[in-house]
Amino acid sequence: MKNECNDCICVLRSFVQMKDCQLELLDGSHTVVKFKRGDTIIRQGVFSTNVIFLRKGMAKIHITGPSREQIVKLVKAPTYLGLPTTFGDKINQYSVTAVTESEVCFVDIGAFKKLLTENNDFSAYILMELSKSELEAYRRCANRTQKQLRGNLADVLLEFSENLFGADQFTLPLSQSDIGNWVDAGRESINRALAEFIQDGIIQMQGREVKITDKKMLKMISQNG
Repeated sequence: MKNECNDCICVLRSFVQMKDCQLELLDGSHTVVKFKRGDTIIRQGVFSTNVIFLRKGMAKIHITGPSREQIVKLVKAPTYLGLPTTFGDKINQYSVTAVTESEVCFVDIGAFKKLLTENNDFSAYILMELSKSELEAYRRCANRTQKQLRGNLADVLLEFSENLFGADQFTLPLSQSDIGNWVDAGRESINRALAEFIQDGIIQMQGREVKITDKKMLKMISQNG
């Protein structure tokens, strides 16, 4: 019987050579689950027993704070979900919700830790992923607090275009309320800023369909904040 993990993007993405016994360990210690848009993949405050890998789809990471919920990040497959909370605490420190139909691999944390111990190259890869995630969090925090709304909204649109969809025309994966939550602004403010971008010829919109028509100007707004 073919080992499902042998050709899985979870393994291939790491560019790490694994022994047959390590692949067998993964194959016997994982479960693949499909989620619909809006389904909860990880719930904050719940005991964590798995390492979670997003194989297909897109998801938002969000934290419930003292007064409200805060969207922290939007991610697309292939990527790990919840590594900091899985290894940093036994309790999930944030939630993850599917924003498109998604496919997720749940790997037993004991098996995953055993793999990290046995495969130094894979351990180095995971460390690199955690480091990149932390650096990105620092950058996002600085941008969100120091830029004005137009600069933050430009960042969001560029994030969608360049990192999540790889195209200048896409469907907004988040509602205007969620985008506002992401950049600490109200839905009405996001609506007005989008209208300004349309009026300035920077984007075109039809419902949730967006087309960036002046990317140079959008990047300038992003840079100037």
